[in-house]
Amino acid sequence: MIDETLTNPDFPCVSRLDVACYRIPTDGPEADGTLRWSETELVVVHVEAGDRVGMGYSYTAAEPAANLILDKLAPVLVGRCVFDIPVLWQDMNRALRNVGRPGLGLMAIAAVDQALWDVKARLLDLPLSALWGRARSSVPIYGSGGFVTYSPQRLQRQLEGWVEQGLKAVKIKIGDDPRQAEQRVHLAREVVGPDVQLMVDANGACQARDALALAECLGDYGVCWFEEPVCSDDLEGLRWLRDRVPDDMAIAAGEYGWDSVYFRRMLQAGAVDVLQVDATRCGYTGFLHAAELCSAFHVPISAHCAPALHTPLCVAVSGLRHAEYFHDHARVESVLFDSGDSLHEGALWPDLERIGHGIELRSADAEPYRI
Repeated sequence: MIDETLTNPDFPCVSRLDVACYRIPTDGPEADGTLRWSETELVVVHVEAGDRVGMGYSYTAAEPAANLILDKLAPVLVGRCVFDIPVLWQDMNRALRNVGRPGLGLMAIAAVDQALWDVKARLLDLPLSALWGRARSSVPIYGSGGFVTYSPQRLQRQLEGWVEQGLKAVKIKIGDDPRQAEQRVHLAREVVGPDVQLMVDANGACQARDALALAECLGDYGVCWFEEPVCSDDLEGLRWLRDRVPDDMAIAAGEYGWDSVYFRRMLQAGAVDVLQVDATRCGYTGFLHAAELCSAFHVPISAHCAPALHTPLCVAVSGLRHAEYFHDHARVESVLFDSGDSLHEGALWPDLERIGHGIELRSADAEPYRI
């Protein structure tokens, strides 16, 4: 039930929402340990309030998400004070009760939530990181890609590119084949050398005992991060592995988290050394909730994918380990958006002259990909 006392305050109110859907082919066949894909979809939301417009986006099934935004979320928001994001978050979640919140529902909410925060900061003429309060000046990143469909030559070129950009950590995909995984990790270590952190992601492809054997093998190559060695829903399996893998190898998961309940369960189970959080799935509000939980459990947080979108968040939250510079999303963001972020010294540096999250859709460039 909407609190009527908050619908017509003497502050800027949401006047309209616009939604657009895009589909961008990948630059080659891609796969991880459990999935193959050849394109990336995203839904982009613009929220108007006062004389400003904010934007948000989510990588999801774009057209169904757009329908949810227009049919279920827009009626909840129009006419409401854009500054009252906590109650808007609450009411958007309530609006999807019978539709289903986890998954598509919360990814639709996530895009709108980002746009609400963006327009709020723009109305206040502030960078979004300044609105939240900055904890650091830049965001350490790691290169991420290394898909299992890559030839050794393609994998080598990608790794060399990240090293040339000054990145201090890289991550590649592995499947459940121990021999192939070791070959790929051996190649990666040869390419990046001993001083770059090497990370792997199984995308939940393994069973616990097989994952442990793989971890012990890959530990010989200095692998310091094993992401989703088993399904991220298997909290007992993640905890079992965390207790048994080499001491200098972190178990990471959490990228499919939708809300604070999901993150709290993972942290309470002691399932991860680092919690991954994705604002395209839980919104800026959900990410901030997760960061508070991480602080309470003394667990570092890492941003999953969508590097430009996460930069203002990662500048603001404490306990950050790093953000993922994911090949697909970095490429999509370079095609569709301007952000002003600069990459040097192995980190993303936000342009503090830009207000809001600082990201702008290049409509003319995006139009060929519009669904």
